[in-house]
Amino acid sequence: MLDTSARLLRLLSLLQTHPDRSGGDLARQLGVTPRTVRRDVERLRELGYPVHSVSGTAGGYRLGAGARLPPLLLADDEAVAVAVGLRGASSGAVEGVRDASERALAKLDQVLPDRLRRRVAALNEFTVPLAGPHRGPTVEADTLAELARACRDHERLRFRYESHGGASSRRLVEPHRLVTTHRRWYLVGWDTERADWRTFRADRITLTPPHGPRFEPRPAPAEDLAAWVAEGVSTRAYPAQATVLLHAPAAVAAERISLATGTLEAVDEHSCLLRTGAPSREMLLVHLLLLDFDFEIRGPADLAEQIGLLRDRLSRALVPADRAGERR
Repeated sequence: MLDTSARLLRLLSLLQTHPDRSGGDLARQLGVTPRTVRRDVERLRELGYPVHSVSGTAGGYRLGAGARLPPLLLADDEAVAVAVGLRGASSGAVEGVRDASERALAKLDQVLPDRLRRRVAALNEFTVPLAGPHRGPTVEADTLAELARACRDHERLRFRYESHGGASSRRLVEPHRLVTTHRRWYLVGWDTERADWRTFRADRITLTPPHGPRFEPRPAPAEDLAAWVAEGVSTRAYPAQATVLLHAPAAVAAERISLATGTLEAVDEHSCLLRTGAPSREMLLVHLLLLDFDFEIRGPADLAEQIGLLRDRLSRALVPADRAGERR
């Protein structure tokens, strides 16, 4: 049986990992009687931890928020996962998170047991990021927090938005969700002046409070919001668009096509549909050719005609050697 101190720490860990725990469940997990659990809960309360009683058939306990932070009890794999996540955040697209992540890593290093400290140190020392630190546009952590708060509280947002071309406009938006990739953060919301759903790059948003008033949430524009945003930023945002059948498995095509350049839908084990866009049809065709997959144009029909014109132009460029000599 665990001694009292170890049992209290184990009890805290169990309360951290599940919102509600019955007294009987805690007793079984700790190998003690329900009466002992009640005594241990009282000890935690005396130490300042807000353990609340939960009413119900079996009764139970819940660890609430309080002024005193309980010790963070992590399993080995959880501790390594936290370290990996913090290391990734230190080179990400959120401004101001790098320093906080490095401070948190330093604190974590102080409390890790030696066996885990050595594993995390090896991971940090012998890992080189392929592209180095993030060099693209960044978004302020405070901006993300305010966007998320407005989504939660159903409060209209006022902000200035800078388009891809640099034009600035004022927006009044009913925020719905934040969608993130490893490089970008997007806000999905209902633009009240345009009476339509819009996707906004968070790094192009400059908040202009006061915000409000509150609003009644609308149904989301799509069930799969991440896919809806991906299609918007890779296809709907461009004047030239195409649907193409790629003669390659979706998993293979995904290695060359990011969410920012197109969306993929598996057709069978040998082919997939690509929906993509570009500023012009010429750039779109070049993009398709550089994928190095055989493909068929499924739409629009006149894009196939343009490929025919491009084919003729390339054929004329392949001048036979004897004719090339005549031109000299």
